[in-house]
Amino acid sequence: MDAQVNSLDAFWMPFTANRQFKDKPRLFVAARDMHYTTHDGRQVLDGAAGLWCVNAGHCRPRIVDAIQRQAATMDFSPAFQMGHPLAFEAAARLSAMLPDGLDHVFYVNSGSEAVDTALKVALAYHRMRGEGARTRLIGRERGYHGVGFGGISVGGIGNNRKHFGAMLGGVDHLPHTHDLARNAFSHGQPLHGAELADQLERIVALHDPSTIAAVIVEPLAGSTGVLVPPVGYLERLRDICTKHGILLIFDEVISGFGRLGSPFAIDRFGVLPDMVCLAKGITNATVPMGAVVASSAVHEAFMHGPPGAIEFFHGYTYSSHVLACAASIATLDTYRDEALFERAAELSPYFEEAAHSLAGLPNVIDIRNLGLVAGVELAPRPGAPGARAYDAFVACYEAGVLLRATGDILAISPPLIISRAQIDELFGVLGDVIRQLA
Repeated sequence: MDAQVNSLDAFWMPFTANRQFKDKPRLFVAARDMHYTTHDGRQVLDGAAGLWCVNAGHCRPRIVDAIQRQAATMDFSPAFQMGHPLAFEAAARLSAMLPDGLDHVFYVNSGSEAVDTALKVALAYHRMRGEGARTRLIGRERGYHGVGFGGISVGGIGNNRKHFGAMLGGVDHLPHTHDLARNAFSHGQPLHGAELADQLERIVALHDPSTIAAVIVEPLAGSTGVLVPPVGYLERLRDICTKHGILLIFDEVISGFGRLGSPFAIDRFGVLPDMVCLAKGITNATVPMGAVVASSAVHEAFMHGPPGAIEFFHGYTYSSHVLACAASIATLDTYRDEALFERAAELSPYFEEAAHSLAGLPNVIDIRNLGLVAGVELAPRPGAPGARAYDAFVACYEAGVLLRATGDILAISPPLIISRAQIDELFGVLGDVIRQLA
């Protein structure tokens, strides 16, 4: 093959140190169930569910068959003023999985698009109700809400913001809930920090509630390094939002579809938002897809005026893409028929015990977990933040386990089909790597 075609230079990789990677690339060429196959023929246990997204394991036949059949039947159908049956079936199935009150599905293609869509819905909702002064959006420090301008504006990760100039105007941020002094090595939800939700009252007083449209948070913050909400924190956010007429948006792009041992974090914590952002596990990552699911109250605010008028001037060419809808239906069938959410709940105590078995190893300063998610935080090397966790990530890969490094935190979030023996392997390899790290 032409050397230029085989070159790694043309692909500008996302969220990657391109020069470092291309000096010593790590390439996957196949996947099945719990494992990837590398370009040099090794098997790597997937401890990261790809990128928090392959909840049912890799290349599951039912999902693959659905995509193949649909591609041979109809490859694309426009979503503007047209439809196809699978879009309505998938939306009904998804709505039925969520608690009563979250009933209307707007399709997008990623978590980033879901967040920007939800923010636009929130702004338009208040304008539809005659409260157009409600234009402020409230995010949270260390929050990750994708990479659109809306998402990085309400997000709170500095490196995702600093190169891109002015963000959206009228955005403020709640403090994060990461509290090593009081909550290190918590099993499940930490006991301290619910009062941090009360900072929303301070923000409301500063700006006046009549100017605030929505608050958006991840129920469990994933990309920043697995921050589990303190007991009572989300409930207090809900109460304050309700009190002041502010919409509450949950970003469940990571936490949705069984990862916490329940269908959604909404179920796990018993807190109902006005909208929820979904993606990743909605199709088991086989075809890009996302969704915003809105309450009936939010949806009905748009359903006025002449019946022939477009209610919401927003959408994407690939909203409700027919292959994605086929993949989503097959994915939801797989979750249901294999009882994968129940399996995650059953495995969670064993997973928790395995994660916390690493306590006391060199440089481990915190371990936190919920469901089949864990974060292992390492002490940073002086003058080299993130280097220790990155070295651990590479060493684990070379030892046959894929994890996710974010700063000096190692995030573990395997597919829900993982076995107890594979949990032992995953944390056994990670423990050996940590012991050998400088």
